Amino acid sequence: MASLLTAADGRARCAWVGDDVEYRRYHDEEWGRPLHGDRALFEKMALEGFQAGLSWITILRKRPRFREVFAGFDPALVAAFGPDDVERLMADAGIIRNRAKIEATISNAALVRDMEEGELDALMWGHAPRASRPRPRDFADVPAVTVESTALSKALRKRGFRFVGPTTMYALMQSAGMVDDHVEGCWRS
Repeated sequence: MASLLTAADGRARCAWVGDDVEYRRYHDEEWGRPLHGDRALFEKMALEGFQAGLSWITILRKRPRFREVFAGFDPALVAAFGPDDVERLMADAGIIRNRAKIEATISNAALVRDMEEGELDALMWGHAPRASRPRPRDFADVPAVTVESTALSKALRKRGFRFVGPTTMYALMQSAGMVDDHVEGCWRS
């Protein structure tokens, strides 16, 4: 597969975008842009956890429903979810109905709720690579795991977070702009 794809608008983009309009919007407006804030990063962590084993476009298309049923990913509200909420979520075809991932999201929300304001943001960004590296020339140059994503995963697990493995955390680092994995030649710089 080629690493770049030139769309009808004449812009060269990372080829993983394909010709999907929502993927293109996500690539152009969100992916790789610095994301800060505990709530926003909690949402990103939860959605990356739900994505494990699935394609990101599946999560992206279901994101509006996820936001609706998970109270806008407000950690205090999600942390208050109980067994009836788990069953409600398990019955909702608009999201990924995986009990372990749902329960992890609720448990993770309680951990975020109990942190000082800005602590999750500082913890995550504190594991971002210190030095920038050249943009990847090809998809083959993009790692699935890095020393930093492994350290972030370990730090989160030590605090009790779940569904935060090194690969999942590297995907979060990419999407939250902690690393720039737009391939060389992509119009996003």
